[in-house]
Amino acid sequence: MSSASFASVRRSVAPLELFFDLVFVFAVGQLAHHLHDDLSWRGAAETAVMLVAVLSTWALTSFDATFLDVAKPRTRWLVLVVMGLGLFMNAQIPHAFADRPWAFAIPLVVILLLVDVFAAVTAPTPVLRRHYRRVTAWAVVSVPLWLTGAAMDHGPRLAWWAAAAAVDMLGVWLAHPLPRDRLSSRGLVFDAEHMVERIRLFIIIQLGETVLTIGTAISAAPVDAATVTTGLGVFVALVCLCASYFQGGEDILARHIATTTDKLLPVRRAVSGQYPTLAGLVALAVGAELAISHPTGHGSTTLSLLLFGGPVLYVITQAWWYRASTGQAWVARLLACLAFALAGAVTLRLPPLASVLILDAILIALVTTLRQVHRRVLTGMTPETHP
Repeated sequence: MSSASFASVRRSVAPLELFFDLVFVFAVGQLAHHLHDDLSWRGAAETAVMLVAVLSTWALTSFDATFLDVAKPRTRWLVLVVMGLGLFMNAQIPHAFADRPWAFAIPLVVILLLVDVFAAVTAPTPVLRRHYRRVTAWAVVSVPLWLTGAAMDHGPRLAWWAAAAAVDMLGVWLAHPLPRDRLSSRGLVFDAEHMVERIRLFIIIQLGETVLTIGTAISAAPVDAATVTTGLGVFVALVCLCASYFQGGEDILARHIATTTDKLLPVRRAVSGQYPTLAGLVALAVGAELAISHPTGHGSTTLSLLLFGGPVLYVITQAWWYRASTGQAWVARLLACLAFALAGAVTLRLPPLASVLILDAILIALVTTLRQVHRRVLTGMTPETHP
């Protein structure tokens, strides 16, 4: 396929890609349960390490499906194989730091090597094949760390796997550079609109899985006024988090990508932002479970960190993307994060129900403000203002 014909391709998101996303978003509930069962700094670190593993494999495979065309049979087979491996890997999240480290690490390692080598061989252009050889070089560094960690006892395993996760995440964030050899994305042929839609749908599915996790907590709690009010309050918070992106924010992303000459860079930033976004949703889900189970109990540092820290991660990621990509629509989000931090400190001794209601008040104010901000940004965005 020539560069010209490759550039003209515009593909909608395939059903197989959505099916693939469901396997990986299944991990949201698994990660939330792992953190809920071990509310400690170590438990949080273990959850973060496994979250990075899950999202790194999703990101690499999603880029492969876009670059290599998921409509091609060999690419579809790659996605299906990664789905199967990912299902088993994600199912082992509750046991990875206990008695089944190999059951988590082996599928992960196979995915990393498979998608990298496959793309390095089959990519449609020399530039992409060279890029995926760099991606493979990064995997050669992280894979031994994952395997060594699996062979270690529970204590040192975290350090080895944390190092491996850092390599994988930095690779995604930095586009896998090597000394004097890095990807130049400006002018690179890339179906950016396809990946924008992938990110949009992936965020919806993440929010949906968070709803399921919180719904399970509501189901297990007694039906009384405090529990119902807390459950509704958490639902309002999720609706507001959804609206903070989908109430014009996605249009800003799409418009910016349509008018920039470097279409891959803002998409890379959006994919990189999925790490703190998912971490924020996991933290909020666990905080919501705690609040729903004891709505009139005592507040705590742990609850405040989860209930307000989760939205901070989610919203500040948006602020970073808007600041880095468009230079607009980020101030209101940053101010909201400061409000979350202040509220987390103020509510340390308040009942969880009060914390949820304060969280809702901040989020409603944020969404109301963003409605106007997004409309103003979209009105002013033209090809001339965003070269």
